[in-house]
Parts: sequence; C-alpha cells; structure tokens
Amino acid sequence: MDTLHIDLARALRAFRLELALDVEGVVALAGPSGAGKSTVLRTIAGLSRPDKGRIALGDAAWFDSGAKVDLRPEERSVGLVFQDYALFPHMSVADNVAYGGGKDSSELLARFGIESLARLKPGELSGGERQRVALARALARDPGVLLLDEPLAALDTHTRARVRGELRGLLKGLGLPTLVVTHSFEDAAALTDRIGVLVEGQLVQMGSAADLVAAPTTPFVADFTGANLLTGRARATGDGLTEVMLADGSAIVSTDQLTGEVGAVIHPWEVGIARAMPLDSMQNHVRGPIESLVPVANRMRIRVGPLTAEITAESAARLRLQPGDQVVASFKASGTRLIPLA
Repeated sequence: MDTLHIDLARALRAFRLELALDVEGVVALAGPSGAGKSTVLRTIAGLSRPDKGRIALGDAAWFDSGAKVDLRPEERSVGLVFQDYALFPHMSVADNVAYGGGKDSSELLARFGIESLARLKPGELSGGERQRVALARALARDPGVLLLDEPLAALDTHTRARVRGELRGLLKGLGLPTLVVTHSFEDAAALTDRIGVLVEGQLVQMGSAADLVAAPTTPFVADFTGANLLTGRARATGDGLTEVMLADGSAIVSTDQLTGEVGAVIHPWEVGIARAMPLDSMQNHVRGPIESLVPVANRMRIRVGPLTAEITAESAARLRLQPGDQVVASFKASGTRLIPLA
C-alpha cells in the first residue's frame, strides 16, 4: 500500500491552514466545524489549490509548489465520498455506481451487498444504503486514495450506531490509504485507528482514540474526547501532590507535577457518586445537587456541578438517584491529569 503524503499551507479567511500528515491505512481528521478539515480533502482531490506544499501518493506527486506540479482532479487517483453522498437522483443505483467508471459496477454492487438495490433510485434507499452506493461509486475509479467527508453525518442516531461498525470493516478491508473527516470524536474512534485533531488549521494532537482520551495535550482535546476539564492555578504541596485552586475557591489535588495555570482532566468513569462522604482513598470531592441523569447504553451519566460522572445503571438504581438529590462526586488524585494552559 502506498502512503499518501500531505504537506500543505493555505491562508483561509480567519486563520492559516498548515498540515503535515502521512496517511497509511485508515486515518481520521477530526475537530470542530470550520477548522479546515473539508478544505484538506478538497485540496488533496485537486478541487482547491494550496498556497504551497506537496501532496503525493508514494513517489507520484499530485501537487508540488516547488516543482510546479499541479495535476487536475481527474488526473489524481482519488475516490471522494461527499457528506450528502451527491448521488444522481434520476439514476438507478447501478447507473450511479457505473458513472464512477473503471471497475465493473456489478462486482462493486456485490462487494457492498447492494445487488438487490441495483434498479432502485437513491430516493428509495435508507441512509445506510445510500452511503454504500456512494462508497461503491467512489471505488469504481479504482482509486489509490479514498477520502470521506463526514461519512456518518447524514444518518440518524440509530442508523449511525449500526453503520459505524459496518463502515469500519469495509474501510479496513479495502487496503487503501483512507482519510476520514468528521466533527465527531465517537465516529473517528469507531472508524479509524489513528486520529488527528485539527483546530483552526493546526494539527494539535495525533494518536489513537485511547491516547487522546488518556493524555489530551490541550483543553480542546480534553473537551472533545468527553473528559471533564476544571481550570485553576496549580502549586506543589510538598508531599508529592499538586494542589489546584479552582475559580470558585475550592481545591483539588493531583499526582501530576505542574505549576501555574492548568487544566485538570478527569474522565467521567473516574468519578464516583455517593449519598454521603465516602470512606475510601479518593481525595477529591465535589458536593452538590444532581443536575441531570442521562442513560448511555448500560451506564448512567450524572452531572454534579462542574463534573460529569459515569456509573453503571445498576449502581444508579441502587442509589435511587433523582435530579435535585444532594450527592458527593469523588475522584482520585491519580485520576486527575494536569495539562498546562499557559
């Protein structure tokens, strides 16, 4: 498998997009709307031109500002799946796939399990079926690179959960360098093994989903991955711990060694909930009323003041928790990660 090499810079309206990234296997570029993610895809595909840089598949350059190389979109070996799939409504499924050219459409229909849909029009398909058709059409060109722009955004919540697993298997089985753009951390984690977080045109962190959750390097990454983020000023206590004074005057401690303005990252599953002060090793406690109870699969997310805890549904039922109940949210010093803010 060739590697897609990306090294580009382009001035956008509010910031400068600068990205250096090698894509091997399936990689996600995730981040907020307006961060420059879709511009990256359009630039790779030749639909947008960077100010400078180089884009190449293996040794074959598609764009090189120094060597004055700039291949037209049709000269680049790219399969692009748009966010809304961009299927032709007046064409059948078979004709939509065949429009991509190159590979035999019947073989692709069979590969994606949509042979029975061949005579139908896009308006007669479910969201997951339209996605498969769009993917088959992109692969009809027999591309060397696959680009997907928000591949799950057009699906409803129930369908998205089911299609995530199906799409991950399909993408991994293709054996192509694949770049997936999404604003959803959950989608990125479900579809790919490596995630790059893009914020205002800059790649702020790259790693597996587990890496980003366990050790976010910026407050945005901490928030993006679903962690609690408490800000304050840190100082060493002299006993191997760091005390963080929060804005409301309360204090928490961490085993991380850091001073100055910091963000304290606490993952929801690290936070316990009790009716009274627990008699255990947890050193950090937040008292307050339950603001919300949200079921997530077989677990319950509970909001207490600035914290979201995640406990089993069984534990929540045993405690008979209700909104407004006064509880204590507790977490360990060792589960409180600190990141610098200045």
